[in-house]
Amino acid sequence: MLSAAECATLRAEARRVLDRNRRRGVSIWAGRAFDFVCPSVAQYPFQWLWDSCFHAIALARIDVARACRELQGLLDAAAPSGFIPHIIFWEKERFLAALARYNVVFGGSHTTATIQPPMLAIALERVATAGAPADWVRRAIPPAVAYCRWLARERDPDGDGLIAILQPDESGLDAAPQFDAALGMARPDEAALRQAMGRLFAAYAPHRGDDRRCLALDVFHVESVLVNVIWIESLRALTRLITRYGLPPAPAAADEAGGHPAAAVPATPPASAAPTADELTALAERARTTLLERCYDAATGAFYDLVGVAEEPSRVLTVSSLMPLYLPDLPPALAARLVREHLTCPDRFWLPYPVPSVAASEPSFEPDFGSGLVWRGPTWINTNWFLVHGLRHHGYAALADELAERTASLALRSGLRECYDPYTGAGYGACDFGWSALVIDLLPETDDLP
Repeated sequence: MLSAAECATLRAEARRVLDRNRRRGVSIWAGRAFDFVCPSVAQYPFQWLWDSCFHAIALARIDVARACRELQGLLDAAAPSGFIPHIIFWEKERFLAALARYNVVFGGSHTTATIQPPMLAIALERVATAGAPADWVRRAIPPAVAYCRWLARERDPDGDGLIAILQPDESGLDAAPQFDAALGMARPDEAALRQAMGRLFAAYAPHRGDDRRCLALDVFHVESVLVNVIWIESLRALTRLITRYGLPPAPAAADEAGGHPAAAVPATPPASAAPTADELTALAERARTTLLERCYDAATGAFYDLVGVAEEPSRVLTVSSLMPLYLPDLPPALAARLVREHLTCPDRFWLPYPVPSVAASEPSFEPDFGSGLVWRGPTWINTNWFLVHGLRHHGYAALADELAERTASLALRSGLRECYDPYTGAGYGACDFGWSALVIDLLPETDDLP
């Protein structure tokens, strides 16, 4: 059990990193104020979608007003269609050199054309629960719904409820080995990844802006378990928010430059398009049903991503395979198999510093970050966050507490790093990594921040 001193140390470290990585100013390209936490000042100085959602969840334990401003940056970048990009380059002109490290396609001069796991509504609900102003939450709901509608319209071409990604970084798990075959990677290294991404970009170039057409090309069409678990729980979070807060009374006018309203949060859609809890519940239920029917493999007791229009299971055992534990209504028998046969298996995921991003039994498992490619073995605090909460959903309180404590021990031992060696606890990647501040959201609620 963590001591009071250890909890205090984690809080202080989280606050320090969230303060150090804070970016504030007014963008040259849009004249809009921004206030967000970047993942890493040295390596990732821009605003990433799911990173910011994790930052907001951590900030909700420290400063709710800052948590609101964190999410506001994402809301301000929403397109009239509802699309929210996975990176917003608020200070692009200042950090041009950093762009050379990224495999990105621009959707405009200062955002990407791609998505990330749709964490927005989950983070919005956590910030609302922490005490965000009700009026701000109410005005944030419609753009969050518009974003979900965009995903349902553009990323579910077969109508099965699962949304698809069209390049690996959209999963948030960039170079994870379940994507190797779909990418046609001959070897696991940076050069091979860049070549594979180059092939994807060339195939998509004539069709960028038409996501349904890009997916129909079937050059990279993946229905990710992790992405769709987040999708399902985002829809449910929005349903609860609508039920609790309702909607703003009237739309605000949009500005001419970017289609965004002048108010702090984008306007509600027209009354005819007003979101309803029933609409979102139906989307979530269809996605959950398909996830259980098509992604679960009864022979191995695990979930796998579906690859290609033909939806062939990837059959690479990674942390994504465990993510359905985050669903509160995952059938108990399936949850038990995930926990018993995979999560707590010392030959797979229950290593000294769990949970590795790839099962130790997989040939592609690389615990030491040797190739420099991410998500191929090291442990990440954000995926542990999902699993801790998922274990609590399913009654595994003692196991959840143990995983939370082992996660905290990583941060105490090596600081808030990008990822960690699952055997030694050594930190890898960026130092002072923003979303690793999520560790404070795993501390006991009774021992909360002031």
